[in-house]
This record gives sequence, C-alpha cells and structure tokens, in this order.
Amino acid sequence: MKMMSKLALLAFAGLGLVASPVQAETRLSGAGASFPAPLYAKWVAQFQEKFPTIKIDYQGTGSGAGIKAIIDKTVSFAGSDAPLSKKQIEALNGAAVVQFPSTIGAVVPVYNLPGVSTDLNFTGELLADIFAGKITSWDDAKIAELNPGVTLPATTITPAWRTDGSGTTFVFTNYIASHSESFKESVGMGTSVKWPTGQGGKGNPGVTAVVQATAGAIGYVELNYATQNKLSFGAVRNNAGKFVKASTDSISLAATSAAEELTGPVMASPLWNREGEATYPIAAFTYLIAYQDLSSLNSKEDAQALVDFFQWAVTEGQATGVSMDYGPLAADVQAKVVANLQSFTYKGEAVKPAAR
Repeated sequence: MKMMSKLALLAFAGLGLVASPVQAETRLSGAGASFPAPLYAKWVAQFQEKFPTIKIDYQGTGSGAGIKAIIDKTVSFAGSDAPLSKKQIEALNGAAVVQFPSTIGAVVPVYNLPGVSTDLNFTGELLADIFAGKITSWDDAKIAELNPGVTLPATTITPAWRTDGSGTTFVFTNYIASHSESFKESVGMGTSVKWPTGQGGKGNPGVTAVVQATAGAIGYVELNYATQNKLSFGAVRNNAGKFVKASTDSISLAATSAAEELTGPVMASPLWNREGEATYPIAAFTYLIAYQDLSSLNSKEDAQALVDFFQWAVTEGQATGVSMDYGPLAADVQAKVVANLQSFTYKGEAVKPAAR
C-alpha cells in the first residue's frame, strides 16, 4: 500500500495535481499591562476565530515588563498603562515607535471589610493617608466623616499594592499624589514606588488575591478585576465634589476632552481628575506600543497581521470592551488612533490596515 501511495503521489505530481500547501500560521507575541489583559485575551480569541491562521499570545506581565520587552525586541508589541517616558524613548536608540490608546479603564479602591455592605466613599486625600500608613484603622474619624451612618469596625487596615512595575500603580499614585503633597514627597508616583506599609501582590490578580484573603485589606485594581472577582469597591470624590463609582459611562466621560491632546505617533493623555459632575476621577487610557517599522517581525505578512489586529481592536473590538467594564474610545479619539495606524512600515515599505 505504501508503494502504491508513493506511485500515486508521483503520478499526481506529474499531472500538476499535488495539493497546495496549507497556509502558514502567523505568530505574534505581546506582553505588558495586566490592567487590560482580560480584554486583550477576549480580543485575541475573537480575532483568531475570524482569522484562524493568525495566532497571538499576550501575557499580562505588567507595564514595566512589557516596555522592557519591546525595547529588547523580544515581543511583537507591548501593552502599558503608563505612556513611554522620555528615558524609555531614549532607550530605543533612535528607533521610532507608535503608541496609541486601545481602551479606557478605571483604577478602583477595593476592600475586604466583613460586616460592611454599604459602598464606602473615598477622597484622594484619604487614600493618600491610608496608603502612606497614616490611617491604620477602619473606624478612623476621617473615614467616618465621609461615610455618615455606616458602622465601621475597629479593624486594622492592610494596604495591598503591586510588587511589579505597573501602569496601574502609575495611574493610582499620580492620582493620589495630586491630592497630597506629603504623599508625593514621601512615597512619590510612578510605575514602581516604595510603599511604607501593607502587603504586595504581583499584577492585578496578585492584589486581588491579597484583598480577598485579608480582612481589613484595601487595594487598587482595574475595574474589571473588581467586578469579575466580586470585590467591594468604593466611590471616589471628583473635582466637582461628587462621589462617583466607576462604570463604563463614568470613565468614558473622563476622555471626552482628550482627543485634542492625542498628537503625533506617540500618543498620550492623562485622564485622572477630569472635569464633570458624573466623571470618575481615577480613569486612564491604556496603550499599545509597537515599532513604527516592523522589520523585527518575521515577514511583511506578520506585520500586516499585527496592524490589522490593532485596527480591529480599536474599532470592532470596542463593543467587547464595554461588556467587560472598559470604556470605549470616543469617535474622535478612535479617528485619531486609526489615522496613527497608517504610519506603520515593514523595511521601509508602508503597511496600511487592510479591511478584513
């Protein structure tokens, strides 16, 4: 039978009837922000369902690790909640990059306080004092003042924070530092800071685990992690003096005035402390980053697949984000991002998003 199969194959080959080879798979890798990782995982699954020969792997290793990976060219693209800093851009040794917002998220104060079922109110000043270790018990007068009528237990507060370089930490510390000069001077703000007290966890999942396991804990995570893990999270007072809980609507409002600030290929715009009575004050864009010239990828076909994925994510993928507690990009922001995606090349040759 084996001999007959070989003879048949030769006969078909002689007639030019050998089957065409299976279309090669495109493999792309990304790493970075855990803030949008649940959404990116869903996007990848949806995109691969439509285009099964394109395989994308995204690891939520933290914004700092993602930026290091893109600088080292060990991934096709990176995710970061903190936009590239001047120092990080200099580390690219002159190589141009494209950075653009992919969705809008919120950082929420989550807590584990048995016996308290009411949503608690927080301010930037209060959060600063808690995470600086100045307020150590849940029945502190400053907490009680913001939460009249709530019986607060004399439970010790355990701040939970990120141990890895984190865009979530970048957003949270920048927000509370804007409300507390002493926090700004003692703890500071950035993707990684030296917390004076509490317990650390790796990534949003790590902070979530600490809060779930520790009575009296308070941490900061992306809204999706809070809702998916059924964590209690509080309302935060905004610039209008209103206590607002994070939702897709309240975080989207934070970006209504951001479009005009998104310029050039390296787009960035902070969203915390934005105006509006219904605006949630700890909102942020999260960004995708790739080299403008994608020659580090294996082929132009790989580059095309990556650019097409980006285009799909910031257009069709936005509806999925809403269903997962992420805010959609406003039409004017989306238009600027789509225009930015026109700047990619492969070995100098233009790679434009294609209709798929």
